[in-house]
Amino acid sequence: MLIPTLRPYYTRQFRPLISHAARYYSTTPYENILASNPAPGVTLLTLNRPKSLNALSTPLILDLNAAMKEADTDPAVGAIVITGSEKAFAAGADIKEMKHKTFADVYEHSFIENWSEATRVKKPVLAAVNGYALGGGCELAMMADIIFAGEKAVFGQPEIKLGIIPGAGGTQRLTRLIGKSRAMELILTGTTFAAQQALEWGLVSAVFPPEQLVDQAVKTASAIAGNGRLAVQAAKEAVNYGLQVGLDQGLLHERRLFHSLFATEDQKEGMTAFIEKRAAKFKGK
Repeated sequence: MLIPTLRPYYTRQFRPLISHAARYYSTTPYENILASNPAPGVTLLTLNRPKSLNALSTPLILDLNAAMKEADTDPAVGAIVITGSEKAFAAGADIKEMKHKTFADVYEHSFIENWSEATRVKKPVLAAVNGYALGGGCELAMMADIIFAGEKAVFGQPEIKLGIIPGAGGTQRLTRLIGKSRAMELILTGTTFAAQQALEWGLVSAVFPPEQLVDQAVKTASAIAGNGRLAVQAAKEAVNYGLQVGLDQGLLHERRLFHSLFATEDQKEGMTAFIEKRAAKFKGK
């Protein structure tokens, strides 16, 4: 079974090319994820439970939430990429952890409520999905702002086959992303679907060969991180807010955010650089 680091992508058949991302792995306090900085302004978080195909357990989610909070508050970071192994982004929630829980257990302790902390990150989050992204894995991917998929990625919400339903946003986000009829069919049958279908349905924005996926996600994250941080965060806020309200409210909120950016140094720098035909040097101020 593949260990979910970047090495399998680039050392297969003793290839001399080693990803720039692999060089940046550092010792972290996390037991279930690997954290690295593969490019300036980018944090890469790799789910790391290879024996369980990165099944989402409470300890893993706590590690992921802590790492994302750390990246979100780090002024040197402009974007975050979440990935898994080539075999599995995350094959689902940890069934062994859930099997013996009762209604009282899950209700009293708001089981899996903390999974949605990923959606409260202000900085853009990209999901690079190789292999299985099922159940909670699919839900985690959908919490990202941008999803890239490997050609062999497999998505789905098969919870119905376990006698439950998606509980971390699957019934809500999948419906909003691909439409009611198709989402209803997938959720009620537990049918999985491939990367190309996910692309055609608008769930993912691009599909790449598995060995190129993480590099492509990091490349896009790096491009995002190179833009003005305040404008990037405002754009993310505007898009997400607009999905929750009517068009008129969304337009008003967008305009207020647009107006507010005229109080920033980055706006002055960006427009001055454009006029002077040079690259802007944003400071996040």
